[in-house]
This record gives sequence, structure tokens and C-alpha cells, in this order.
Amino acid sequence: MVAFLFGLFVLFLLLGMPIAVALGIASVWTIQKYTTVNLSIAPQVMFKAVDSFPLMAIPFFILAGNVMSRGGISRRLVNFASSLVGTVTGGLAHVSIFASMFFAAISGSSPATTAAIGAVMVPEMEKKGYDKEFSAAVVAAAGTVGVIIPPSIPMVLYAVLAGVSVGRLFLTGFGPGILMGVLMMIVAYFISKKNGYAGTEKATFSQGLIAFKDSFFALLMPFIILGGIYGGIFTPTEAAAVAVLYGILVGLFVYRELKLKEIPEIIFSSAVGSAVIMFLISTANLFGWFLVREMIPQRLAEAVVSLTTNPYIVLLLINLFLLVVGTFINTTAAIILVTPILLPILVKVGIDPLFMGIVMIVNLAVGMITPPVGLCLFVACNLAKISLDRLTVAILPFLVILIVAIFLVTYVPAISMFLPNLLMP
Repeated sequence: MVAFLFGLFVLFLLLGMPIAVALGIASVWTIQKYTTVNLSIAPQVMFKAVDSFPLMAIPFFILAGNVMSRGGISRRLVNFASSLVGTVTGGLAHVSIFASMFFAAISGSSPATTAAIGAVMVPEMEKKGYDKEFSAAVVAAAGTVGVIIPPSIPMVLYAVLAGVSVGRLFLTGFGPGILMGVLMMIVAYFISKKNGYAGTEKATFSQGLIAFKDSFFALLMPFIILGGIYGGIFTPTEAAAVAVLYGILVGLFVYRELKLKEIPEIIFSSAVGSAVIMFLISTANLFGWFLVREMIPQRLAEAVVSLTTNPYIVLLLINLFLLVVGTFINTTAAIILVTPILLPILVKVGIDPLFMGIVMIVNLAVGMITPPVGLCLFVACNLAKISLDRLTVAILPFLVILIVAIFLVTYVPAISMFLPNLLMP
């Protein structure tokens, strides 16, 4: 029965079927073939999955990110980052990474971060003599922090599925996000030094002050969102709605790069993106419901525990498993599929589900720069107009250092758990 379920799912994926549809059809077919359950249960399970107040944060964060992208935020963040790190060897590469870290605190999405910063930086880097492959590799790799530094759409999703605090999970992302950014800058520095990519002219104090002033309202947004959540002013879902309103007001009346006539198109594209995610959540929940009904996760947990109860070895196995999953399945789908399977294992060996959340998301974020389903790779290829195979070779140094980051986050829990233990014990 399990072989039939997963066999159908894999077959449908190989045929090019969308993940959500493959999950739904495989689940319904297996239920009909192997059980006596009335199929009317399927729409009920699917609807229940999305009938959740915390999940409303997802469409709002998508809308907020799209509004900010159109409102001139990314260019201002790039200018501010340039005034801080642009003079270092390989200055524009560092600017790309630094600006991506700032934009991550606005968008909650890795592909959106790659697109927003890459649209500004890839042409600029090419103009300054950086080769296309390196330029694209930098913005693709830097985009991975988009789901690590909060707010983060995958974090909201995992928190709902695992029953952990969204606010505490958000706090776990700061340490790993900064670590990843610093490690990528180190790699960019040595590659730039080897290839002779110089830094930009040193910005004067007045130029830096102007860049900060120009980007002030963009930099203020994360403080409003996260400060409101941790100050108890509003929930993460309400924070996402506030972010949308703030983004519209700043885009329309402060930066004046967002036009009223563009808002319906932004809302429509955000609604389409949200619908895709919600449909995926609903069909994956049906898939997961069937696995839980047949006690597959519990049996898997017992099998793992029969091999070892050492949490370090279990974490190693989970990391290897997630790296493979992230290579073939996008982040949202992977979280929905894998979380119900991993939770019983975590309980058996005493691993904190909150800590496992950030480990999982860091792994799956790195999956966004690995073919064949690396969304950040696809965005960067399109921006730089290069083939996937050329970019895959160029991004290998960044991929290696990010895998190092995964194991540092996994085996040095203080990197991610220091802030939540300090601020929300």
C-alpha cells in the first residue's frame, strides 16, 4: 500500500505533473484502492488543512513582499549595503549578499529575494567586469537567506504543522541567517581576490548618511513587524497584514515608485501565488493524513530508534535525508510532507521540535540552489541569461560553505536557540 502510494507520487512527478496534483491524485487513488473509507473524507481533510488563522500570514507576507519589490525598496537597500561593505575586495558581491540579508527581513521568500536583489545587482556586476556565472551564483546563493531571516513563510508553515510558536521560531532564524551571510561573504572575498574583482570607491560619511536616510523606511519595516510580534502588540498573522499596509503607504507616499494602477495586478499575482501554496497544503495534508492513519511515521520512528537513539547520529541522518529531499522537492511541499514523518522520530530521541524547525528550513533553503528543483537557480539563470549547467558549476563553492553552515547550525544549537531562550523562554 505504501509502495503504491509513493510509487504513484513519484511516477506523476516524473511525468511532469504539479506536486500538489500528484499528491492529491496519489492519495485519493490509494484510499479508494486499499481502504473502505468513504472518499467524501478527502475534501474535508483538505479543507481543514487551510482552515487556520496562522496560515493567513502566508498570503499577507507574499503580498507585502510583492508590494515592497515594486516600491523601490530593493534599490535603496542595495545603495545602503554598498555604503557599508562595497569597498571590500569583490565589493559588489558583498553588497549583493548584505542587501539580500536586509531584504530577507522583508520578503519571507528566497526566490523573491534573489529576484529583487538580482535584478539590481546582476547588471551592475556585469558592467563592472564580473563574469555572469559568478554574478548569478552570488545572488542565487544569497537568496537562500530569504527564508531563514524572519519573517519567513516556511517558518509559519512549519510552526502550524509542528505546533510550535511562530514567534520563537522566527527568533531561531537570526543566528543561522547571519552565519550563512558571513560564510558566503568569505567565499566571495577569496573568489574575487583570485579573479581581480576590486571594491567600489569608499563612500564618504555624508554619502553613507544619505544612503541610510534614503533606505530608512525600508529598514524600519522588519523592526515594525518583529517588534510588534515580540512586544505583544499583534500576532504574526496581524503583523503580516500590517506589513502590507506599511508597504503600500511607503511605496505610494514616501518613495512614490508604486502606482495605484499597479496595486490590482500585485494583488492578483499575490493571490495566485497564495492559491498555489494553499492548494499544495491541502493535498499534502491529505497525503499526510493517510500516512498517519496507517501509522507510517510511527513505524519509521520505531525503525530509526531501533538502529540508534543517539541524537547526534539521528540529526546526521535527518540532515542527509533533508538535503536529498530539498534537491527534488520545493521548500513548501517538503515541509508539509516531511514534518509529520519526522515529528515522531524527534519525540522518540528527545530533539526539540522548535530546534528541528530551523535545521529543516536551513537544509531546504540550501536545496533552492541545487538542481533539478533549485528555484533560486532558475531565477538567477533568467536574470543573467545563462544556462543552468554553467550556473551549477559556478555556485559549487557557495553550496559547499552552506552545507558547512547546516552542520554548524545542527551541532551548535546556541547559534539558533540563543535568542528564543533569551527573549521568549
